[in-house]
Amino acid sequence: MMGFGEEGSTVPEEPCQCPDCLRFYREHDRLIRENPSLRQQQELNWAALQAFRTLAGRVLEDLQKVPDAATPGQELPAEDESLQQALADLENVNAHLFSIEVLMERIFDVRVPEAVELKFKELAGELAPDPLNADRLRLNRLLHQTPDLS
Repeated sequence: MMGFGEEGSTVPEEPCQCPDCLRFYREHDRLIRENPSLRQQQELNWAALQAFRTLAGRVLEDLQKVPDAATPGQELPAEDESLQQALADLENVNAHLFSIEVLMERIFDVRVPEAVELKFKELAGELAPDPLNADRLRLNRLLHQTPDLS
């Protein structure tokens, strides 16, 4: 999978119209419309990160309480192997979330004058309804590259 800004990554010419993407577009636009200032975006992202960490941490904690069904030297049943893989994956998610938290703490150091906040609000009105916004389309492409585990 290519990362942001890597050569060879192209933004689709038309936005995808699948239900997942349409839901993503609506949420993207709502978050810009309802939180058009730098400070609001900082707080929103911090709250979202904390909510993700809280929920993922609690799920991991509860799943770790499930007793192992296998005794030493015995092969794990398929369900237990998938549970062990899920636990390892959640531990990785939590490690990444802690790293992101450390980086995001830096965004609260950023303070801008009122004129810059007004520019945020001005451009929010233009960006929210733009179906071809490059950042939105890149994130949309990542959404389609993520396997649906539900």
